[in-house]
Amino acid sequence: MKTCVIQMNSTSDKAANLAQARRLIEQAVALENPDWIALPEVFDFLGGSKAEKFEAAEVLREGPAYALCAELAAKHGLFIHAGSFLERDADGEHLSNTTAVFDRQGREIALYRKIHMFDVTTPDGASYRESAVFKPGEQVVTYEAEGVTFGCAICYDIRFPALFQALAARGAQAIVLPAAFTLQTGKDHWEVLCRARAIETQCYFLAPAQVGAHRVKDETRLTYGHSLICDPWGHKIAMASDGPGFVTARLDLALVAKVRASIPVAAQRREFFS
Repeated sequence: MKTCVIQMNSTSDKAANLAQARRLIEQAVALENPDWIALPEVFDFLGGSKAEKFEAAEVLREGPAYALCAELAAKHGLFIHAGSFLERDADGEHLSNTTAVFDRQGREIALYRKIHMFDVTTPDGASYRESAVFKPGEQVVTYEAEGVTFGCAICYDIRFPALFQALAARGAQAIVLPAAFTLQTGKDHWEVLCRARAIETQCYFLAPAQVGAHRVKDETRLTYGHSLICDPWGHKIAMASDGPGFVTARLDLALVAKVRASIPVAAQRREFFS
């Protein structure tokens, strides 16, 4: 399976973000003809105020971000792992950070809501409080695409290895992590965490990311980019340069099997209880 991860510079202009996503997907199809494409976290809207986030959010299956990905999946006959978009919850008080996945006919085949909330103060003093806006998901999600089992995660989830062990235990051979990693944390932690999750799960690891600046109220914040694909041995086999774009790599399930046979950690794992 030929895969492609898209790197974007989304902002608080939803129409411009969707146009950027369309343009990059169309370019990737024209140049690379992939079987599967993934967008980054919050590809539809990044930054802005709490009120603007709520205004931009979509009711599930009723908004333009969801419709765009379903349309392009069907138009080009490929799988689209739609990064994540802002989903307005039924309670009217919270949003969900939601991934939808579409098959070659544009049908939804998986839905994942980000589990771990990014409530952190980064080294530069910027404060992030996702739980003030977003409600965490609760479901561990995998899906099958023509013989490949993919696992779902989003951004800050990467720091919680138990989720990735659960995905591997459910048969994941490739794990997808759309992200909007901050520049401050990304420069030190992004690559090493991606490679670590690939190594410990013995999965391909596909991480489409946001890159560059966006505005939050009166503050400019920077995302790290460096979208990448790792193989199950932890090697980087593709990485994006700075700026919007995409990179591709082929998944070889024989390599997954070879790595797992050579170091059979799944069979040797022991459970520990406090």
